[in-house]
Amino acid sequence: MAKYRRGRINEEMQKEMTSILRKVKDPRISDAFISITAADCTADLKYAKIYYSALRGDAKEIAKGLKAANGFIRRELARSLNLRITPELTFLPDTSIAYGAHIASILETLDIREDEEESEETDGQTV
Repeated sequence: MAKYRRGRINEEMQKEMTSILRKVKDPRISDAFISITAADCTADLKYAKIYYSALRGDAKEIAKGLKAANGFIRRELARSLNLRITPELTFLPDTSIAYGAHIASILETLDIREDEEESEETDGQTV
């Protein structure tokens, strides 16, 4: 299967998962404001990793809620996507947003000073 087809399936799966999660009535999921950041299917489309991030709520409770609603989510995904095989879903928390915020806070704490001597030398010379 061509890579571009798998990429299109991943994008479509991500869009559909976002709309399906709005229909889930489990309070662990609906109250947490979950957003799907990425979807990654295997080449044979039997398995898919769904990466999510949540603004509020306990991470363990959200994972339990997603695992409990896995059957409903997979059935709704099969209805919306016209695939021969509906992939088995694995939900993984996406920590890239928290990691980026951590790196940004580290960069803000750094005290980088430009040497005044070097800047004066380069100002006086013509290049």
